[in-house]
Amino acid sequence: MQYTLKKSLGQHFLHDEQMCQKIVAQVTRTPQMNLLEIGPGGGAITKYLIAWDDVNYHAIEVDQEKVTYLHHTYPQLISKITTQDILKADAPFESRFSIIGNFPYNISSPILFRVLEWEPKIEEVIGMFQKEVALRIAAGPGSKTYGILSVLMQAFFKVEYLFEVNENCFTPPPKVKSAVLRFTNLDDPHGIANKRKFINMVKAAFNQRRKTLRNALKGTLQPDLLAQDIMNKRAEQLSVAEFVTLYNQYNTHE
Repeated sequence: MQYTLKKSLGQHFLHDEQMCQKIVAQVTRTPQMNLLEIGPGGGAITKYLIAWDDVNYHAIEVDQEKVTYLHHTYPQLISKITTQDILKADAPFESRFSIIGNFPYNISSPILFRVLEWEPKIEEVIGMFQKEVALRIAAGPGSKTYGILSVLMQAFFKVEYLFEVNENCFTPPPKVKSAVLRFTNLDDPHGIANKRKFINMVKAAFNQRRKTLRNALKGTLQPDLLAQDIMNKRAEQLSVAEFVTLYNQYNTHE
């Protein structure tokens, strides 16, 4: 049974077996862990994951053709795949779980916002991204690539830039470089009570990143907070800890 590649879904499938095994090896495997694969596609890494008989595996795949192919090729998956858009799906496990995936590059950022929603339940994420996006997520303050996802993911997760993946490992080869990241849940080290408010503040700070925070956050923070010296800085100059301090002041002022 064959399947087709769908450009509309940003599909590029891994065919390099050594790279597949290298990615799978990054999972922190524990007995009876719950593991979600996002976008298994043609099953390049799936076949290795389902060989782990001590892992509770589940997958979410939006493409029905790929689901049919996977069911046909790996009958043990028949009850283990949800055919749905990951951006609309509910968390597949009641208890904590880890995530792995060669994420479609056109929705990789929205997938991470989904991860942030599920964060209390997530142990770890092993994900492949466009290299430029991966570098942005892992960037530190003071860098031009440091942005919204850098702050948000690093506020809740330890972010590790693991390795790059050559475009020739894929069919068809993408026009961009790829890289694999690991996110390890730090279990809310900053005690952020209102995640939505924190996200909105960080987004507002970076949406006008050339402006000082005083101007960028004018419609978000109270006037007395805007008078602080730190407001002379731009968003890219603030560490995650400084963003959390701002958020705490913002949160207690309302």
